[in-house]
Amino acid sequence: MSNALQVIELFAGIGPDGKPVAERLQVIIQEDNSCQLVKSPAFIKGIASGDVIKLEKGSQEFTLLKRSGNLSIRVFCRGDSGELADRLTPPLEKLGGELDIETPRMLVYSIHVSCGFQQIEEILNRAVSDDVAWVYGNVYDPADGTTPLNWWQDILKPE
Repeated sequence: MSNALQVIELFAGIGPDGKPVAERLQVIIQEDNSCQLVKSPAFIKGIASGDVIKLEKGSQEFTLLKRSGNLSIRVFCRGDSGELADRLTPPLEKLGGELDIETPRMLVYSIHVSCGFQQIEEILNRAVSDDVAWVYGNVYDPADGTTPLNWWQDILKPE
């Protein structure tokens, strides 16, 4: 059953109650049983839409096999995210970005790194207020949250 759309559960962290939290993700199962993400996750760090992962047997852990070049961007807001989505989605779509997840308090976008960090950040920073914050989901090391992963260096390297 290759190239079929399926839902998998991956470990997303520890919740406020101290229990493990899983996130359900849509994937396309490849011939070799690896999984290509259909959308960027809301909570799992280090991966984005289009990335290919391999599930670890008997767990909700994974190994990243191949990056798609997409950035995962999470936008959080205290109020309803509908108006924010109306403001952010058109300029990000003009760059080729997609709104992957929309909940009342969060938006998750995927956009290719070749669009440029500066251009993407200008759009996002215009939306920031006391009630709105954004973070990259796959730019910094999930362990410390500050060390750049630099996976985009090869993608952006001039030929």
